[in-house]
Amino acid sequence: MRLVLQRVSRGRVSVESRTVAEIGPGLVILLGIAPQDGEEQIRWLVDKVANLRIFGDEAGKFNLSLLETGGSAIVVSQFTLYADTRKGRRPSFTDAALPEIARPLVDRFAELLRERGIATQTGVFGAHMLVEIDNDGPVTIQLER
Repeated sequence: MRLVLQRVSRGRVSVESRTVAEIGPGLVILLGIAPQDGEEQIRWLVDKVANLRIFGDEAGKFNLSLLETGGSAIVVSQFTLYADTRKGRRPSFTDAALPEIARPLVDRFAELLRERGIATQTGVFGAHMLVEIDNDGPVTIQLER
């Protein structure tokens, strides 16, 4: 499982010119699922994301987590995080999970964030999405489990 999270002042996801998710301060999480991923990887990453101290305190130091700031999250399925570009000029995505494996795991990831008290929205699995990210900092972090 791979994810790229971006600390945002604002994030929005649109499908066919319709807003499907929108948040103020928080995280936009691009989530890639591999075929072997499961509950263990999801729980580990949810804990890491919820508690990662990447928000500034009153002194501007990275001392606060998403849980501590009360920020929101948008989770966007992103199979392209498993692009293999070692050969040729066209990426291969054979390392990404098939939709029937990935979709329930993406949903579970968002569900576990909500269970922790984080207001969490999602993109639309498999849709062509326009993801708007007002990256705050900029702060962009890649995690893998």
